[in-house]
Amino acid sequence: MIGYLDGTILLKKDKFVILETNGVGYEVFLSRATLSKLPETGQNLKLFCFHNIKEEASDLYGFLTYEEQEFFEILMDIHGVGPKAALEISALGPLAKIKDKILAQDESIFGGIPGIGAKKASTIILELTGKIRLLDGQKKGAADPAQDALTQLGFSVEQAKNALKNVPANVKTIEERVRLALKSLGK
Repeated sequence: MIGYLDGTILLKKDKFVILETNGVGYEVFLSRATLSKLPETGQNLKLFCFHNIKEEASDLYGFLTYEEQEFFEILMDIHGVGPKAALEISALGPLAKIKDKILAQDESIFGGIPGIGAKKASTIILELTGKIRLLDGQKKGAADPAQDALTQLGFSVEQAKNALKNVPANVKTIEERVRLALKSLGK
């Protein structure tokens, strides 16, 4: 897997660059925001990369920071979000700003990204809210993200806690815990 490239920009196009590293030219897809920040052709560029290998293709996606790449990988786990949309979303700005907008349920953050309408934006926000809270919870020792998801769906804290008590301890993913809790709540 290719995780990082350091080389010279040979060519810049509207969706990618060709980066020469040790005599090999790598085509690396970049977001519009990242492309606008690049130095001129012939200059040096360092990129963190995500190597997306599929049956019919092997593509590289580039990022100026490792934080952007991590966020891209989280977005790729969301059903219906492909690499091109994930690339644009991951470059919307500082991760803290994106997190705040997502936690505030602000769908306008996705305005202007091709292929993301209101329905897909709300799906992305719903899935990202739990994942962001899980990441923040791991850092801060915060409350149960599954409980947070249930309260956001309109259940009281007490209902959420009681429903989660019925979920077997070996169930680890937030999505599965929420699904089983909703089942016990009769939803």
